[in-house]
Amino acid sequence: MASSSGPALNEELQCSICLEVFTDPVTTPCGHSFCRTCLSKTWTNSQTCFCPLCKEKFSKRPELKINTTLREVVHHFKEKLNLGESEVFCDFCDERKQKAVKTCLTCPSSYCETHLEPHHRVPRLKKHKLINPVENLEDYICQKHERPLELFCRDDQTCVCLSCTEGEHRTHNTVPIEEESREKKNQLVQTQTDIHQMIQDRMKKIQEIQLSVELRKRNTEEEKSTSVEIFTDLIRSIKKCQSKQLKMMEEQQKAAEKQAEDLIKELHQEITELKRRNTELEQLSHTEDHLHLIQMSSSLNTRPHTKNWTEIRIDSDVNVNSLFIALIQLKKTLRRNLNEKLSQTGLKFVQKFAVDLTLDPDTADPYLILSDDGKQVHRGKVKQDVPENPKRFDDGSCILAKQGFSSGRFYYEVQVKGKTQWCLGVIRESIDIKGETDSLSPEDGVWILGNNENHYLACESPPVSLSQRVKPEKVGVFVDYEEGLVSFYDVESRSHIYSFTGQTFTDKLYPFFTPCLNDEDENSKPLIITPVSPLMD
Repeated sequence: MASSSGPALNEELQCSICLEVFTDPVTTPCGHSFCRTCLSKTWTNSQTCFCPLCKEKFSKRPELKINTTLREVVHHFKEKLNLGESEVFCDFCDERKQKAVKTCLTCPSSYCETHLEPHHRVPRLKKHKLINPVENLEDYICQKHERPLELFCRDDQTCVCLSCTEGEHRTHNTVPIEEESREKKNQLVQTQTDIHQMIQDRMKKIQEIQLSVELRKRNTEEEKSTSVEIFTDLIRSIKKCQSKQLKMMEEQQKAAEKQAEDLIKELHQEITELKRRNTELEQLSHTEDHLHLIQMSSSLNTRPHTKNWTEIRIDSDVNVNSLFIALIQLKKTLRRNLNEKLSQTGLKFVQKFAVDLTLDPDTADPYLILSDDGKQVHRGKVKQDVPENPKRFDDGSCILAKQGFSSGRFYYEVQVKGKTQWCLGVIRESIDIKGETDSLSPEDGVWILGNNENHYLACESPPVSLSQRVKPEKVGVFVDYEEGLVSFYDVESRSHIYSFTGQTFTDKLYPFFTPCLNDEDENSKPLIITPVSPLMD
């Protein structure tokens, strides 16, 4: 029963940290058990207390008490294993058999302490091969020569006796069996160490995956919050524009009503005047005073001077043109606000993926001069004597970073202040750096942005000319490998400059820098890889 159930039970009583049977087992609040020393060491080397198995975190360090029940189970299990071991008895005890302390492969027999005494005293017997007691003695004797298996043939990978080495194994590489045993034991220990390391690596990978999920969850919550903020601002802008438009429409309505009121008043005045004239004419037409009729007719027969009301009207339709103008203005405002918000939000987001870069002198054009810390590069006036290197650019004032990336996201910032020409971006590892470096595009494995006297160009195919209202002094470069995205930002104005989208990356990508020619010292300032300072709200 011990041999069949032992291994399974052993796994149940095994510490997942040291992979051995528990010693002073303690149990965490989540119900998992570990050796007290193993768990204490794990928590000492970590900033937080968590279960090494299920990764549950504890707000404060739990008080570790030995699980006495589990300790008793472990104790009985170890006793059972010891009792299950076969016992070898002395072959020469007559009545009560004593346990054997040694087995002689030369005799071959097993002896207790008393009957073994001659092997320690008699010179001939002292030469016999003694080993720890074994039951299956025939496994230790050469079946062909009936001599102890004292040697190991490394050519045939089998145990042999001295007689074997005088026959078919005469020319083979043989070593004492103890030496081979030590070698095999060392190999087993190394294999066990390797397996233990593999287990630890996989447990670490589990922790990394769980941390990645937690980080993604936090980022998702932040992005959700940012999205709500963006749309809240947009709704606020829409409401503001709506309120402005409604107010304008109300003012126009009041103006129309005031205009109508004034016109009606004026019309009433003219009607009153016309009625008065009409009455005078009526009276004059019935007068018998011929002299008076003749005197008044000249003034009353003329048409009264009144306004021409034919073209005067109050438009009952709303001014559609003003509404369209308002809508267009609203669209422009929303687009501007949205672009500004997305640029600021995007830059704040990508800065989370900042990496520490240093320039690789093995890739530098011979005219380039690097700072001691590998963070600055400018074009010198004299070609330097540098060793040949297949990674080195021959011209173009080009240089790469030491760090390459084949997955995930990364971001870095470069100061371009005071420069009139520069190029930044990323290139793939397999690009032919000894070939032509001008007029390259994503099809060639190049994703870069360049500037020449305020003329900004994205190296697409064909190139895309960009207009910048503000001259960037610090440029941020962000890459999302899986999404196939390379974006450039003006860090100071928090604005987006350009993005290469829908790309497919298969090689490792390296950050790429070109300080360009000095241009008679007009462009002598260096490109500087700067630490990333997270944006403040």
